[in-house]
Amino acid sequence: MPPKNRLLCSKKPSPTLKPPKPFKEAPTSLSPFLPILSPDHIYITHIDPRPKQFKRKIFQVPIALNLFILLLFIWRMYSILPHYLDIFISTIGYENHTTIHSKDISQSQFLYIVLRRGASFFLDFLLTVFIWSWPYEFVVGGLHNLSSPVQWRWHVGFRDKEIYIRKSRKWGEEIFGENVKQDFLGDGEGNKNKPNEVTKLLFSKLREATSPMLLKQKTGYLTMDGNWDLDWAAMTIAHKLVDKKEIPLSAFETVVLIYHEKFGWLAVDMNVGGTGGNAQEDARREQVFKFRDALAAVGQEDLFFRWIEVVQFETNKPGGFTPERQVEVAQKIRDLFKEKGIDFDEFWKESVGTDGIIGMD
Repeated sequence: MPPKNRLLCSKKPSPTLKPPKPFKEAPTSLSPFLPILSPDHIYITHIDPRPKQFKRKIFQVPIALNLFILLLFIWRMYSILPHYLDIFISTIGYENHTTIHSKDISQSQFLYIVLRRGASFFLDFLLTVFIWSWPYEFVVGGLHNLSSPVQWRWHVGFRDKEIYIRKSRKWGEEIFGENVKQDFLGDGEGNKNKPNEVTKLLFSKLREATSPMLLKQKTGYLTMDGNWDLDWAAMTIAHKLVDKKEIPLSAFETVVLIYHEKFGWLAVDMNVGGTGGNAQEDARREQVFKFRDALAAVGQEDLFFRWIEVVQFETNKPGGFTPERQVEVAQKIRDLFKEKGIDFDEFWKESVGTDGIIGMD
């Protein structure tokens, strides 16, 4: 559905209405940025803190790939266009070496020539549709993106802290489409809303896309996948607004933005309950995010990801996560934190307020 359709039928957010948790009004700090977004997409912003030298190396890969494709395209056009031109000239009545005299060759020879030319046409058709456009989109942009990776890098350059903005791909139609009857806020009124199928779909995509391990393991450029695309124009504008001091850089730190006709632009608090899982899972997630934020506040965010890696590695081992193994892993984690001068149990209790992870004591 075109963006203008939803904009025309949308209403101004009422100051007396508040969306149900975990939805909340979009941060006022992002007000200069929100007008450029399309209401037909869900957006995720985050900041990639990796060194700019590393990002420069990552960006060299698509540059080399697109340069190779461009050279391959030039070679293919140089070698095949004269042949196709001769075939065209032959079809309009001017004989040349591509002209086929069916009376002078056998049926099998004729069939071979037709199949060979057909295969060549089909190959070039596929290359034109799926491959040759890559360098153009990489430099100029495509139909669904008014900017491009090259334009983004030209304006933004390489920075130690970069803003990345992802937008939903085709699956967003299952949230906003004309045939969708359910409200993604859930069923019910006020804060008593219960998740429906659309809500569950939305949060299953969001949980995967905002996973701390995903953002740790992948640089922002590599977060594109079948569900999310990078919005090069929005990323460029976001950096310009930060450079002009109109928006603080911290305002783009892992924010989910989604448009609702009644409430306008909303943010989704992924740290609280109601994100599509059961109550216990939501409570655990809230604890983990509190712990991460507390470690980040003391400059030990890397320790958080080390902790996640250890837990994931141990729980995926054959034989299951037995009580005996849990004790061993707990001690390994305590030793890991002790090396950094942190008492795990004390720090957890101070930052989270409990003695252990809910449901896993």
